[in-house]
Amino acid sequence: MEPTGPEPTLYTVKALLILDSLGQRLLAKYYDGTFPTAREQAAFERNIFSQTQRAGGEVASLEGLTVVYRSSVDLIFYVVGGCQENELMLLAVLSCLLDALSHLLRKEVEKRCLLDNMEGTFLVVDEIVDRGVILESDPQQVIQRLSLRVPEPAAYGFVLFDYLAGSSERRDTRDTGDRQ
Repeated sequence: MEPTGPEPTLYTVKALLILDSLGQRLLAKYYDGTFPTAREQAAFERNIFSQTQRAGGEVASLEGLTVVYRSSVDLIFYVVGGCQENELMLLAVLSCLLDALSHLLRKEVEKRCLLDNMEGTFLVVDEIVDRGVILESDPQQVIQRLSLRVPEPAAYGFVLFDYLAGSSERRDTRDTGDRQ
């Protein structure tokens, strides 16, 4: 029996990048050893930017990798997979990322808003891909998980008041219980 190529793997995503309109890195997550050093990563980012900044497509083959990308205002989003990866799976990751970020950034997916919400951006990325494995491709699920993880800040005055009021009520019942 002839080998048909590499064995299928869950480690689908090699890198996820967000570059600005000048090709500068805003966020980069590399999930395997394809680009082990910062210098190799920077060279790859310059190459990918120069190959895709003027191209009208969404899919490119670059350095033996499959790259799907999309731009939004002054940002370019990239999902990088191996040469054998299914472009539709990578596009699902890209679409999920853009939709979840659009919700997080209140429809203002641009450099300034992204930088102001970088912590949330990292959380979104980590909910979608973990160590190269696609965890989620449904943006609603990502948004729901993040809303559960990041609760609204409590009004501390009310929490303290409720605690004090509750403890005084317990004292009152204890005092009246002792008298009976």
